Amino acid sequence: QVQLAESGGGSEQAGGSLRLSCAASGSTYSPYCMGWFRQGPGKEREGVAVITSDGRTKYADSVKGRFTISQDNAKNTLYLQMNSLQPEDTAMYYCAGPAGYRSWWSLLLPSAYNYWGQGTQVTVSS
Repeated sequence: QVQLAESGGGSEQAGGSLRLSCAASGSTYSPYCMGWFRQGPGKEREGVAVITSDGRTKYADSVKGRFTISQDNAKNTLYLQMNSLQPEDTAMYYCAGPAGYRSWWSLLLPSAYNYWGQGTQVTVSS
C-alpha cells in the first residue's frame, strides 16, 4: 500500500517562499510520475506541477517561473519550491501518484492519479 505524507505548509506573506515535501512510503512504488495539486476555498482541485521518473516537468501556467518541482529518488521524496507567493496561491496542497503510465496531456489532471496524501495548508496574505 502506498502512503504519501506532505509537510512544509504554513502562512507566508505575498512575495515570500515556502518549500513543500512529500514522503512516499509503503510497498515498492516506482511511479511513472508524481505531482502536486491544490484546492483553494470554493474551487476545484487543480494540477500545479508534475515530474516524471526521468525528470521531465510540467507546470500550470499560473505557477510557471515561480514554482519548481523536484524529486530525490533515494529518499522517495517529492518537493515543491514555491517562490513569489501570491494570495491566490492559498490552498490545500496535495501530492499524488498514479497507479501506472499516464499520457503527457493528462499529467495535470487530478483524475489521472490514484494515490493521494492528506494535504498541507498554504496561506498567503497580502
